[in-house]
Amino acid sequence: MELALIIGVIVIALVFDYTNGFHDAANAIATSVSTRALTPRIALLLAAVMNFIGAHLGTAVAQTVGKGIIDAPNGAHGLVVVAGALIGAIVWNLITWYFGLPSSSSHALIGGLVGSALAASATVHWSGVVQKVVIPMVVSPILGFGLGGLVMIAILWIFRKSNPHRTSRGFRFVQPVSAAAIALGHGLQDAQKTMGVIFLSLVVGGYISPDADIPEWVITASAAAISLGTYAGGWRIMRTMGRRIIHLDPPRGFAAEAAASSVLYTAAIGFGAPISTTHTMTTAIMGVGATKRLSAVRWGIAGNIVTAWVLTIPAAALVSALAYLGLHWIVE
Repeated sequence: MELALIIGVIVIALVFDYTNGFHDAANAIATSVSTRALTPRIALLLAAVMNFIGAHLGTAVAQTVGKGIIDAPNGAHGLVVVAGALIGAIVWNLITWYFGLPSSSSHALIGGLVGSALAASATVHWSGVVQKVVIPMVVSPILGFGLGGLVMIAILWIFRKSNPHRTSRGFRFVQPVSAAAIALGHGLQDAQKTMGVIFLSLVVGGYISPDADIPEWVITASAAAISLGTYAGGWRIMRTMGRRIIHLDPPRGFAAEAAASSVLYTAAIGFGAPISTTHTMTTAIMGVGATKRLSAVRWGIAGNIVTAWVLTIPAAALVSALAYLGLHWIVE
């Protein structure tokens, strides 16, 4: 029974990873596609490849997710807790994808772990949730907004005497580099979260020591799943990020991607913090847009997005708690 549960949890985790990929594909390519620096299919292929590479660049975020959020009980009961968390995260991803809202897959997963653990009366490391999730959740969008604005101001100052048309055309050629950078950061951040959950299920099932390194097959499987999901593309969310928040030109697209990727790398490599690629990229777009004029940002759309952010953790927690209770009744 436990072997079947572990296989089931791993499959569900990879399904979540896939939904994470197509849900968050817009983070990496929406700006490049909207500015016509890349065609949609080329952009998706670039993002998928860079996601795969980024997933192999570290495991600090995976260790945080696998060890620092909850203590799931050993055996079948713990595996049901993890499965409930993943189902809740997947359901919330699909709901927000359907409505075209760029919510956070990362926070859906964290909310899922917390909700399922609470329903099962398992231990939640609240200090870890606050330090590694809540504080970065607040700080990273602020940094994305501020850094996006600063990078754009620097670009405007450096190219203040240049021909605008020539400058825009030049940034259209450079923008694939910044798109690749944000896709690399997405793999570095989001693929690791699935690695952490699979590692947690292996520990709970007794197939690996809590002090062991994450197996290479877990890293490769997670990287492949998120890359395939990214290549599938999340077109609904792409329209929101690429066009509905603000009309982007190549310099502004480059500035937003450069700012967001810097925040992602710092959080993952420096702090092992599972921050949201979606939050960071969206606020970087807002920061870049605000340098044009505040009214250039469609704040009503931005407000809807922020509402989805605020609801993500509690909503995913609620769905996960219900999923756990259902699985507990069926399996145990």
